[in-house]
Amino acid sequence: MKKLKKVTVLLLASVLAFCSCTFASAEAGPDLRALLTPEDADVWIQELFGAHPETLAESWKMTDQMKLAIALSGGMQALAGSLAALGTPEQIASAREGKLQGYTAFFIPCVFPGMSIDLILAVEDGAAAGLSTGPYSGNLPESAESSSFDSLPLSIPVASPAGELPGTLTLPKGDGPFPAVVLVHGSGPNDRDETLVNLKPFRDLAEGLAAQGIAVYRYDKRTYVYREEAAADHQLTLMEETVEDAAAAVQLLAGQEKLDSSRIFVLGHSLGGNAIPAIDQYLESQPVSACGYILMAASPRPLEVLIREQYDYLYSLQPEITPAQQAQKEEVFHELDRLGELDTLPEDTFLAGAFVPYWKWLASYDVLKTAASITEPCLLLQGEEDYQVTMEDFRLWLEAFGESPNWTLLSFHGLTHAFTPGLKTEGSAAYSRQAHVDPDVLQAIADFILCPPTE
Repeated sequence: MKKLKKVTVLLLASVLAFCSCTFASAEAGPDLRALLTPEDADVWIQELFGAHPETLAESWKMTDQMKLAIALSGGMQALAGSLAALGTPEQIASAREGKLQGYTAFFIPCVFPGMSIDLILAVEDGAAAGLSTGPYSGNLPESAESSSFDSLPLSIPVASPAGELPGTLTLPKGDGPFPAVVLVHGSGPNDRDETLVNLKPFRDLAEGLAAQGIAVYRYDKRTYVYREEAAADHQLTLMEETVEDAAAAVQLLAGQEKLDSSRIFVLGHSLGGNAIPAIDQYLESQPVSACGYILMAASPRPLEVLIREQYDYLYSLQPEITPAQQAQKEEVFHELDRLGELDTLPEDTFLAGAFVPYWKWLASYDVLKTAASITEPCLLLQGEEDYQVTMEDFRLWLEAFGESPNWTLLSFHGLTHAFTPGLKTEGSAAYSRQAHVDPDVLQAIADFILCPPTE
């Protein structure tokens, strides 16, 4: 793994971190080639390892952020040079298409003299949006279907002005009626599995809970299905991005055969967990409300505070900060500083991944104060090795609700932000391993849903 640490990682913040909501813009041009197929990705990688990698920037589409990241890292030749630390590839397998937290991604298995890894090329509207490394997928087995549940297509109808949101209902076999839980994503454009390279935490939750007799509904996020519309919507806030669709999912489940409409729970991860108090408040005006909530890696602190902490922590893991990296960090922090000027900025000003109304809504949202009005049972879970939402956040929740009879708060040793095994000191590399949500976490959620605490 020592060699892998030398590889320059150009993943955008919106791909790398759960807590970013960046929409990247693509560089257009009639003479630039688009990355549309696995075959295109094969050619792109071959050119990267070729004699003139600098021609990639001249012949292929790239997002503005990708071009900036490459420039700050010393250019395409410098990127190719960092990969050369792994040696000459002995084998480059054909690319396979997948998803990386809302992005189309091409996974290219590569065998180097000292290790085998995937190069992961993230793509936004045919433009290269990021390049990172991940675990080798050349010999990954196919997952087996379970005999204890069925996976059924189920869409939220007209969940946004653009149209419906596709989803999956994982339903235990049997007659029911079953309790059910709606899964609410963290920030950024997420698919229904909340896919991050080889991690699929929402699929793990769905299949793990369904095996214990709990129906689970997960859906593709609005900003994932309608990315272009969301990117152009200057008025988008957490209400439209997350809260309203989660509430619509609760109403959808209430009308499903084999489900118990009186036992519908809502589970939010990361920013989705922060949104739980707002979801509870919004559901008060809906025909059906939730009977309980699960908050996973939720922070009661402002999002911009978390972003600063994450950057500071990730940079602290580097043995040396290059001038280019320092400049990139200062640029991010400058945008975060401008959030203090929201009242003086036009609504179409784009800062730190979102427009001004998005940040204004968050500034007016007091998570702890709103959470104090929840009367239903709440389960809050925290990974002790999480560097994105930390044990400081867990301490604040404990301070606020540790003595409340309707709240249960648990932390888990050795688990990351995705509730998979890992160490905080690994940074984002912990998300690149093939892993699954810890069984103890699944059991804690199942116990809560099947027998929630009462006052």
